[in-house]
Amino acid sequence: MAAGTVLMMAAAPDISGAEVTDSLLYKADSLRKAYLFGKSLRLYDQALSSTEDSVSRVMIQDSKMLSENGLGMTDFVLQPKVVAKHKFSLEDFYLYYPLPDKSWRPVPNVFDTLASHPLYKAVYFPDGSSSVYYAAPDSDGVMNICRSEEKDSTWSVPALLNEYMVSSEDEIYPMLSPDGKHLYFASAGLYGMGGFDLYVSTWNEDQKEWGPPSNMGMPFSSPFNDFLFINTPDGKYSIFASDRDCTGDSVYVYVLEQETLPVRKGVDDVGQLRRIMALDPEEDITAIDNSTVMPEMDPDDIDTRKYTDKVAEVRAIRDSIYFYNVGIDSRRASFMESENSAERDRLALEMLWNESRIHALQDSLEYASAELQKIEMEFLFKGIVLDPDQLMTEADREVKGASSNYAFTKMNPGPDPDIVIEKPVRKFDYTFRILPEGRFAEDNTLPEGIVYQIQIFSLSARTNVKELHGLSPVFEEITPSGRYVYRAGVFRTYNDVLSNLNKVKRLGFRTAFIVAFLDGEQIPVPRARTLEKQGHAVTSYQICIVPYEDALPDLTVPAIEQLCGKKDIARSVKDGKTVYIVGTFDSKELVDRVIVAIKATDVADVYSVRLEDQDK
Repeated sequence: MAAGTVLMMAAAPDISGAEVTDSLLYKADSLRKAYLFGKSLRLYDQALSSTEDSVSRVMIQDSKMLSENGLGMTDFVLQPKVVAKHKFSLEDFYLYYPLPDKSWRPVPNVFDTLASHPLYKAVYFPDGSSSVYYAAPDSDGVMNICRSEEKDSTWSVPALLNEYMVSSEDEIYPMLSPDGKHLYFASAGLYGMGGFDLYVSTWNEDQKEWGPPSNMGMPFSSPFNDFLFINTPDGKYSIFASDRDCTGDSVYVYVLEQETLPVRKGVDDVGQLRRIMALDPEEDITAIDNSTVMPEMDPDDIDTRKYTDKVAEVRAIRDSIYFYNVGIDSRRASFMESENSAERDRLALEMLWNESRIHALQDSLEYASAELQKIEMEFLFKGIVLDPDQLMTEADREVKGASSNYAFTKMNPGPDPDIVIEKPVRKFDYTFRILPEGRFAEDNTLPEGIVYQIQIFSLSARTNVKELHGLSPVFEEITPSGRYVYRAGVFRTYNDVLSNLNKVKRLGFRTAFIVAFLDGEQIPVPRARTLEKQGHAVTSYQICIVPYEDALPDLTVPAIEQLCGKKDIARSVKDGKTVYIVGTFDSKELVDRVIVAIKATDVADVYSVRLEDQDK
């Protein structure tokens, strides 16, 4: 360097730890959606190492579990024969399912009075139904599956099915199988790969109850939103919708040959897995039999049929061009990501083949469009004025599929059912929660036994809901001096109240503290803890898991740890069956939540026992 030369270096931009974490999480999520589950797991681990923020770590752990689930599902992949695939608007895609006309009731309706859900657009309720399964929001806005039955002149109070079907997120589009023995639905809260996954529950005739739902696995479930699965009554097809490879306002509807004895195999190659998950039809989509998609009309009206035939042909060619363009885009994305030279060569050849088909189809489209214009001119020459709205409405009832063996028929939506549903008597939920809007307890009376609460403040005047910062339930007490004391929650153990104290403080109640009661009378916290340790009004539980085989499923332990951290798990044998014993637990509420999570991991049975009962 010459003397006197000054070297100027730009300062590196400051990047916060939160930005690093967000970047890692974004990349990991993108890899998960590209089916690169192993690579995404490594980035999730890096994201966990980059932050000590407890809220961020919980979110990262939840996302990591989605990739772990996806990686596990690659060992059991079905490769069905794809009959057809077509893109529809999200607003009315359900009308193209082969179900009775006017059987879909768009929301809002008498069952679901809201119309704000991004995916759930209608309730399936054919005329003559005596029962209905549907999704409706609870008091917190979470969609749950409900059932209602006809009772004389009214319909029964909507009832949740059972604990298996309830998660912390939405369940939507419940559909019964033609024989009534299986219930298909989509859930964003049960264990899956992200978004909505597809699940099936089987009716247990002995118990008169729906069994634990099982994830339907790949290719039905994906890291995207997958929903509205049916098997057609004739046993030919399985049909479902997904927004994979779609914009936000559209979905693909897939038609697959129904598998009577499905065979699932492990898939290690990411390229092969992507091809399976794309669910592209196997047949040449240019060979479409237009006669299968024409609306009914007078067979003697040859000129009109000639016109509608040509309209259908033009639309079919346009659909085919669009399909091949989508295929090129998909393969181009895979080509850019692949590091395997053989894989890249194969993708390049497939793109060239698709481009050659597009050129041929464009020539066909130009010719067919000219023929259509010629027919229209012949009508005008004869003095016949076509009613384009009526003809196009009829033509729209049929949309080309991706195969000569299937056509999508558009049905009509039905009206809001003219029925009366009994209104439930709502009971106040005293479970401690943080909601968008806080709630005061309906009854300020405390239950008997040892109870802990979190005192948030004491004021000289009554407060309002806004000042609760989302806490529910909040109890109000007026002291003899006229002050208003406010306490949140009802907790049965000191560990339970302690685990929620920081949540309350983070809401802005920095001086919040724990108080204790015995049979409604306040007592010192140390005394309550002593009585608790002596077994005063405290119940402990263990969870017993019976697997289908000797070992627990891979997802069971992560499911337990996600809800309650690491727990002791002991292996035992009862009545000749292998049983895994988890716990102990002090909270029955937590036990119930863990049981629901374990059931979703596909075990033979899971139940709780009270240690007090065992001691007897």
